[in-house]
Amino acid sequence: MTFLVNGESQGVAYTAANGIGTCLVEERIVTIDKNQHFLAKNTILSCMTAPLFDPFGQLAGVVDVSSARADLTDAVAALIVQALGDATARIESQAFRDAYPMARMVMLPNAGRAALLAVDHDDLVIGATRAARQQLHLTGDLSHDPQPAADLLGLTQPETLEEAERAVLIRALARAHGNASAAARALGISRATFHRKLGPRA
Repeated sequence: MTFLVNGESQGVAYTAANGIGTCLVEERIVTIDKNQHFLAKNTILSCMTAPLFDPFGQLAGVVDVSSARADLTDAVAALIVQALGDATARIESQAFRDAYPMARMVMLPNAGRAALLAVDHDDLVIGATRAARQQLHLTGDLSHDPQPAADLLGLTQPETLEEAERAVLIRALARAHGNASAAARALGISRATFHRKLGPRA
């Protein structure tokens, strides 16, 4: 197995194989099988290679598995490709979590475990993995240009100050398990003010 990071090979393998270069250019999992290689000396190899992206969606390197076994079957190669995809997803997910240790992690539905959003305490998306960026068509530095999580996820959120205030009251009431007096104390207001701001329940 070869790990190629920032253009430098880490490990011992046939790093001249076409799989690594093709993967770096196309930024997707590729398989270059035996006589598909450009160099004749590499035609004994079957190379399966997956891209690895950093927490900011940029290509950081590739992970390559090369085999010189003549009896390598398509089924085994498919299992190796699946393992590569799983391994890179795990590496990317952990690197992303490490890059945003104080953020809440939100996994996009039906997009795999590598499609993560980093959401701050204001419910703004401040980071996104490569998979999440592709799914939501995000570009640029989200830490400097954050996006409301509700907008990106298609959720309905309070849009006026009155609605936002009422949402705060409802959350406080839920935390107090329906005890209005305890909720009012937690918010630093009187019980009467709490009921007045909350208004009639739907």
